[in-house]
Amino acid sequence: MKVLRTIIWVLAAIGFLIFAIYNWQPVELTLWQNVVLETKVPVLALLAFIAGFVPMWAYHRSVAWGLNRRLRALETSLKNTAMARSAEPTPAAAADSSVDKSGKSAGETADPFSASDGAGDGSAGE
Repeated sequence: MKVLRTIIWVLAAIGFLIFAIYNWQPVELTLWQNVVLETKVPVLALLAFIAGFVPMWAYHRSVAWGLNRRLRALETSLKNTAMARSAEPTPAAAADSSVDKSGKSAGETADPFSASDGAGDGSAGE
């Protein structure tokens, strides 16, 4: 993916260079009534690109930062839950109960999503 991003940036840079070569003309930009900025067209185009790119990039980084924080919090919660579950002692009575060939105890219901009944083997009901 980084290669594709690099190719796109290189093509954009080449396109901007071609634009700059063919449009290297001075322009006057009136900022206020008595403030006039004389610059070249490519510089003005580059400033316009940066003015549009930087806010969108900052927004993207803030969303990515928030999502990364949320992901880390969920991973920590999952890890804490798994550690708490592994620390629970197993009851001795569960070891004495009868277990059928599917691995379920006598009182447990079968998991409807398990592949032990043959429905999940890809045979499509044949």
